[in-house]
Amino acid sequence: MAAGGEASAGDARVAVEAVFREERGLLLATLVRRFGDLDLAEEVTSEAVEAALLHWPAEGVPARPGAWLLTTARRRAVDRLRRDRAYAARLAVLQADAERAEPGAASGSPGGLPDDRLQLFFTCAHPALAAEDRTALTLRCLAGLTTPEVARAFLVPTATMAQRIVRAKKKIREARIPFRVPGPDELPGRLPGVLQVLYSVFTEGYAASSGPRLQRLDLAEEALRLARILHRLLPAERECAGLLALLLLVHARRGARTGPEGEPVLLEDQDRGRWDRPMIEEGRGLVVRALTGGPAGPYGVQAAIAALHDEAADVASTDWPQIVALYDVLSALVPSPVVAVNRAVAVAMRDGPGAGLALLDALAGEPRLRAYPPYAVARGDLLSRLGRAGEAAVAYREALELAGTEPERAALRRKLGEGRG
Repeated sequence: MAAGGEASAGDARVAVEAVFREERGLLLATLVRRFGDLDLAEEVTSEAVEAALLHWPAEGVPARPGAWLLTTARRRAVDRLRRDRAYAARLAVLQADAERAEPGAASGSPGGLPDDRLQLFFTCAHPALAAEDRTALTLRCLAGLTTPEVARAFLVPTATMAQRIVRAKKKIREARIPFRVPGPDELPGRLPGVLQVLYSVFTEGYAASSGPRLQRLDLAEEALRLARILHRLLPAERECAGLLALLLLVHARRGARTGPEGEPVLLEDQDRGRWDRPMIEEGRGLVVRALTGGPAGPYGVQAAIAALHDEAADVASTDWPQIVALYDVLSALVPSPVVAVNRAVAVAMRDGPGAGLALLDALAGEPRLRAYPPYAVARGDLLSRLGRAGEAAVAYREALELAGTEPERAALRRKLGEGRG
């Protein structure tokens, strides 16, 4: 529909949702930088969306819908501050704290981060917040993930994640944590939290937790864009190179990961001719940088694993012994049940399905895997390869109950149908 023309309520809602999905993070980041309060920014952003749903059907979708939402949200924030003097006074104190901590920040220093969203990624990685609260808050408020999506990233119930997000906001208010760009001496200490946020955003884009599609390419590409900026900003940080390499090497397979109907295509069945070779070559170069000059970090190791997959002509010729060895390194760096599941699958490819299944069964008591569909899928696949169809069907049914997207559910229903056949 042309800008400025009349729009139906349905057209307006589609336009609002599209703009909000694409620009929500930047909109919030800009408002927080201007007013210094995350709750206020979220509230006026929601009010701006409601205003768009009211006005756009009658007045048409504006030529610059993102700018329209930002202007409306700013006006709502100013109106609220005028009405609530106590609120305005508290924000003034926060902004004064920020300016004292970083002179010149209010006017935009030339040495600042090149993207408002990255500024806020670093701000929300403040050491006064618990590590998991920092990441959860950033994913929910700045990356635009829903609370259930954030909960999936942490393998915890949605209610638990909602409490964490509320707790983080309360800490920011009560501790008067200023929204400001950290100084150069603070950046390395906050970097791991920022890398985790970008990785979690990409993971949700690579394998959506819910909805009609397996992939959310908008999220994956936003994480990749921010990872590029971060690497340019901190070129000497090897884990920045490692994360960017990992995202490139995994995202290079995006075109082959789904079939004509959006169904998932397993790595062994993917048309490797559809992989993005320039992206793979860029990622491989960054892997060398990430692994050179000192002990490897977790993102560099994961990137090396992804590179071995991308370099192989097919699954059979993949260097599975080397992949298992890299998972051993990764397990020592960042032990987790998800790493253990991935290692077990690699062992199955190296030593046979029985060896991999034994490792997966040893993880059965891990509570965080009860809500992790890939664990049940992996067990089902290995049981099927061993000819234990009945047990495989039980595992697939468990995965079906946990699967969040329709393509995953459809693929599991097909597996169950094949097992009955």
